[in-house]
Amino acid sequence: MMTLFSAIIAAAVPSSLATGGVLVHPLRAAQIEAIANTPGVLWRAAAHPRFATSPPGASTSLMGAPGDQGGIIDALVEAGKIISVYSTRDGTEDDIPVSFDSATNWPQCAVIIGDIRDQSNCGCCWAFAGAEAASDRMCIATNATTVVPLSAQDACFNGGGLFSYGCDGGQIAAPWEYIQLSDFRSSGAVSGGQYDGTGVFGGGFCSDFSMPHCHHHGPQKDDPYPAEGEPGCETQITPEGPTGCDADAVPPHDNFEADRYYFDGDIITAKGEENMQRAIMLGGPMEVAFSVYSDFEDYDGGIYHHVTGEFMGGHAVKVVGWGEENGEKYWRVANSWNKFWGEEGYFRIRRGVDEGGIEEGAVASSHTAKWGWTGDAGGSLKGSNNNPMGYGLKGSLQ
Repeated sequence: MMTLFSAIIAAAVPSSLATGGVLVHPLRAAQIEAIANTPGVLWRAAAHPRFATSPPGASTSLMGAPGDQGGIIDALVEAGKIISVYSTRDGTEDDIPVSFDSATNWPQCAVIIGDIRDQSNCGCCWAFAGAEAASDRMCIATNATTVVPLSAQDACFNGGGLFSYGCDGGQIAAPWEYIQLSDFRSSGAVSGGQYDGTGVFGGGFCSDFSMPHCHHHGPQKDDPYPAEGEPGCETQITPEGPTGCDADAVPPHDNFEADRYYFDGDIITAKGEENMQRAIMLGGPMEVAFSVYSDFEDYDGGIYHHVTGEFMGGHAVKVVGWGEENGEKYWRVANSWNKFWGEEGYFRIRRGVDEGGIEEGAVASSHTAKWGWTGDAGGSLKGSNNNPMGYGLKGSLQ
């Protein structure tokens, strides 16, 4: 409901047109104008048909990383569930380059690293970012002998543990705990691609994501999908988790219990710019969470930093690398709002200043972890076990 103050502002600010000739809500038009007129702003803001008629704050349903995610990670480190990694700074570390891109560094895994997914109208970002980064790290650790997308459907609706709730949000450590080998439960996530066999890998996997593609925040551009809340992209309700493979799954991905991919090793966290950089250089993309403000809904490219607007919630994403532009440092991040959003599915965000809390605890499997598949009689996929980055560990090894 619009407050009296908001109504007064709305009446005072003229509407403008978004792409496609749709009227922009006056409060959103005012927000976009304020961003454009802010001295030193590093990114472009624009409206699009889905959010054009709504005031800022329409993204709440996709914010699936609630609470103090960094604090939760710290508690898991203290409990010995996660290992904190940090640079030993003993002179043996490789230098950190000005720019780094995981897909370029591991070209044999570029296709899976660049697989931009779509969480639909569901706050399952915490599972998507985890399944995506785990798929990447499995490929890297096995030198591309295992290039398989892990199922966000399985991770989101089976892998939440006690404090994650499917479309209603979850913890960024949860998908990694689900995929990690355990003596007390079935271990690993099954294979799974995008909705209805779309995406670069097509269909035939065990458990593809069951919810439709949606147009998300930002300008419509060439995005063919219906906007959130419109027919074809209604708000989703958490379903029962899958227990069997999809009807169109094909061998060797047609047996749920025989199609679990897992890692035997530690879950790690890296906090702060340099530690995150070294962890990514060593093992690949990592999952992070950051605080989203309503101006992020208008992101259309550039290096994001909060300019104006209220806090909307926490969002989980996958960091793939970093760089600099005109002296401004940034992280390059893969979102799960389809490839038509932002910078072809990615966004850049300021680096080295903990923008939105994005540097408070990246999570991933250790680069020393051994990957396995329950369908393999040998039980283990080939992995790496070196430490050229000179890492130390903090925590109780499992």
